[in-house]
Amino acid sequence: MSISNQSQRNRLLGVLFVGVLMGALDIAIVGPALPAIQRAFGASERALSWIFAIYVLFNLIGTPLMAKLSDRFGRRAIYILDIAIFAFGSLLVAAAPTYAVLLAGRAIQGLGAGGIFPVASAVIGDTFPAERRGAALGLIGAVFGVAFLVGPVVGGVLLLYGWPLLFVINLPIAALVIALAFGAGVSEASVVFVPTMLVLAFGVSASTASFMLLPVVLAMAVGAPVSGWMLDRFGSRSVVVGGAGLIAVGLGLAALLPATLAGFYSAATLFGVGLSALLGASLRYIMLNETGPAERAAAQGALTVFTNIGQLIGGVLVGAIAASAGGGLAGYQAAFLAVAALMLALTLVALGLKGRAAELAAPGRAGAQPARS
Repeated sequence: MSISNQSQRNRLLGVLFVGVLMGALDIAIVGPALPAIQRAFGASERALSWIFAIYVLFNLIGTPLMAKLSDRFGRRAIYILDIAIFAFGSLLVAAAPTYAVLLAGRAIQGLGAGGIFPVASAVIGDTFPAERRGAALGLIGAVFGVAFLVGPVVGGVLLLYGWPLLFVINLPIAALVIALAFGAGVSEASVVFVPTMLVLAFGVSASTASFMLLPVVLAMAVGAPVSGWMLDRFGSRSVVVGGAGLIAVGLGLAALLPATLAGFYSAATLFGVGLSALLGASLRYIMLNETGPAERAAAQGALTVFTNIGQLIGGVLVGAIAASAGGGLAGYQAAFLAVAALMLALTLVALGLKGRAAELAAPGRAGAQPARS
């Protein structure tokens, strides 16, 4: 590999990083905007939930569609199209005169965002040699840790000047990404309920409970690139087994230990590291190894679809178990214990993944092909 090629790959990775960051930031900062949006449009609680639901639904539609289009027409063109669609949706949300128009903008955002991450992962498979894909995917996975770390802060500052700015901020980022790709391509859902459990367990405010999630965010930001390096060195089975096991232990500790700050922060750190190992790179690494260049984006899209389905089902599952167990702190502890049991079962299932030797012989580890323009 020449220095020139390495330099080009690094620039490409930077472009992908910025694009994925844009999509991840939108998830992280939309929460602080909800009360202001509700006041601006007089929306009911039920109507307000559609801001998130319609985004996820159209994300599910966009993911397989954009992934397949990138396999057919080229990664670069579809990646730029995804960014442009997402930017247009952001503009529509920010300028929405009615609540219906705002929801239409969120749907367009979801459609565009659906292709950003799987297409970025496929580009890495196309342009990075097999022995460096894990590290590259790990850096892309770390974007989510960064987004959830800075998102609430950015959202809080922008809210001082009005909620539309939370969506307008996507526009210069999208413009930057488009100008560069032309120059150059269930466990998770449980986190939503952790602040509620913290309020019940420690009697803190909702905003303080959100800041108490900082260990999870930091653990994910650090764990994602480390797990990417481990993928290249030890293979996917070790990383997936370790990640699923850490999630199970973290949730189990949160559910079974007495409610102390030391116990929570320990459990949160283990959970964050485990989540980064699964969501950061490992599953996408496996998909890259097991598919050829013509199916890479479609495979990444399928993985994203199932992850999103898991988020929807996981959110319903945790809420249902918590309610059936009587609600309150005990209810959420029972829900987290159930998710911990599920992750323990998945840890045992992951032992059946290919070992390192078999993984090195997988069809997708053939020499990287240049991305089609």
